[in-house]
Amino acid sequence: MIDQGKRNLLGVLVDAVDYEAATERVIDAARERRPLALTALAVHGVMTGVDDPAHNARLNSFDLVTPDGQPVRWGLNLLHGAGLKDRVYGPTLTLRVLQRCADEGLPVYLYGSTEETLDRLVPKLEQMFPALKFAGVEPSKFRAVGPGEDAEIADRIRDSGARLVLVGLGCPRQEVFAYAMRPLLDMPLMAVGAAFDYHAGLLRKPPSWMQRYGLEWLWRLGLEPKRLWRRYVILNPAYLSRLGAQKLGIWQATPPPAATDRPATFAV
Repeated sequence: MIDQGKRNLLGVLVDAVDYEAATERVIDAARERRPLALTALAVHGVMTGVDDPAHNARLNSFDLVTPDGQPVRWGLNLLHGAGLKDRVYGPTLTLRVLQRCADEGLPVYLYGSTEETLDRLVPKLEQMFPALKFAGVEPSKFRAVGPGEDAEIADRIRDSGARLVLVGLGCPRQEVFAYAMRPLLDMPLMAVGAAFDYHAGLLRKPPSWMQRYGLEWLWRLGLEPKRLWRRYVILNPAYLSRLGAQKLGIWQATPPPAATDRPATFAV
């Protein structure tokens, strides 16, 4: 088990952890009814923080930020000698956590994505984990939160008996949601990105060799070029240039202080 704590990657604090350590931290919080906010960041997620100081501060307040993409893992190894042999990929971490929840009888709440996706996702997860308990399933409303609505959502989740919330709203909406809801819930929130779509069978996974060599971005760009071209064609070179500048000491990449104020509005 590897858990070396947070490391500065372009000013975003990413945890040098492996799957086992990340899973244990989530399950421990679920057992003990403790709030915890987790996200798994690939290059796009890191660069979203780099380009937005307020969001960077939110990310740096998360309890656990895992290296979702291979380039993020490489960055931790290059800058900090982390020695990580694998990334902690959001969809895979999701399955590991759900297996433990099924084994220990910890009910799960799914929040986000569309009703169509959730209708396909739940049966797939039930096939994989027959003992898994669903406390609730709630699709995204694709709009800003209304006055008092955050407390209503928190009440629904809490009253459901859930011990874990999986949030699938996409980056950075899901991180803002998890950050805003963390003070209202006594359970972990995991921002899991495209895990809902992958496990519902709506997104095809790239071949293992592409994942191993950090080429998943190329696969996804081929599937959704109009939506994702900016994310990969612009942000990937920007990430590499900043990584080199931080390594050479040209850029200090000072992390901003962790955020403490809840956002006045966020997407639900």
